[in-house]
Amino acid sequence: MTKAAIYLDHNAASPLLPEARAALVAALELTGNASSVHGHGRALRNLIDTARGQVAALAGADRKQVVFTGSATEAITQAIIGGAKAFSSAAVVISAGEHAAVSKAAEMTGLPVITIGLLADGSIDLDQLEEILQHAAGNLLVCLHWVNNETGVVQPVGRINALVGPTPHTLFIDAVQAFGKLPLDFAASAPDMIAVSGHKIGAPAGIGALLVKSHADVVRLIPGGGQEQGRRGGTEAAALIASFGAAASAIADRYAAANVPALIAQLEASLPSDAVVFGGTRLGNVVNFAVPGIKNATAMMGLDLLGLSVSSGSACSSGKVGPSHVLAAMGVAPELADCALRVSLGWNSTGDDVDAFVAGYRSILERQRARQGQAA
Repeated sequence: MTKAAIYLDHNAASPLLPEARAALVAALELTGNASSVHGHGRALRNLIDTARGQVAALAGADRKQVVFTGSATEAITQAIIGGAKAFSSAAVVISAGEHAAVSKAAEMTGLPVITIGLLADGSIDLDQLEEILQHAAGNLLVCLHWVNNETGVVQPVGRINALVGPTPHTLFIDAVQAFGKLPLDFAASAPDMIAVSGHKIGAPAGIGALLVKSHADVVRLIPGGGQEQGRRGGTEAAALIASFGAAASAIADRYAAANVPALIAQLEASLPSDAVVFGGTRLGNVVNFAVPGIKNATAMMGLDLLGLSVSSGSACSSGKVGPSHVLAAMGVAPELADCALRVSLGWNSTGDDVDAFVAGYRSILERQRARQGQAA
């Protein structure tokens, strides 16, 4: 097997940005603890404060609203489990297309979990959400994603905000896939909390953030020595935080320079005529599609041998190719869902990458169909 040379799985993790790498290396040269009052500690604290402002700027937030965490999953867990306790929630509302980090945290609250369905285009059934809100007995913790990690479907967050915002219910948005790709204005928007990730925008894995409004400042999960304004205990990983901040400052320009939506349009136009693309309104960096009769496991192995890295959906579910709960919720037939591939591009993707994928996939398709013809 050849080493993967072309990376087309940015929704799983985006390659390290040069700016993020430089910030990481520089921070690793420093010694100390950011909570210490001496010069070494103050130098690290300055790095963290700078990064907090950089992440806040990308999210349209006040720097005091940014709580650094060890990952987006930790941020999500803090928002859901900590939020359910802080707000005395009667139930947790999620959609059928949520990432496992959301659905499993909802289960861990021990509260009733109300699941909203997806429409055929992958969008959340807002009529069902409205009905749930109208008939709620007690405060609800509503936890929904902005952009689906498997299909790239962009949820109508404006309408979600309009439905939940005026109510006493609590709204948490998983903004992991939207961060750095769509404009965020957390400070002026309805959500009480949002979660974002570092390694989706070109920072290293192991760093994320939970953004909280002042009235949600009571949300806690990890006790400790008062770090992160008393919201999340544990000595801050200053180097990872500095790298996250550098990535937040650089990603928008890098993403625009790569002209990612045009590359996705190029890819979609080159797919076989019988390919089925899943999702309606989608983010312009990902396409989830299937060609009937070509199993995704077969296609992924063949592409991997050609040095092309793609996926069949979430990289966090099991590490194995399996049925997609997102496509199932959209009503996609199991035999077609078993053929689904996700190609996601990012800041260092090129037209040559797209051409290589199209050529590689077509070669696998031709060989597979030739074998099927011989078997028949």
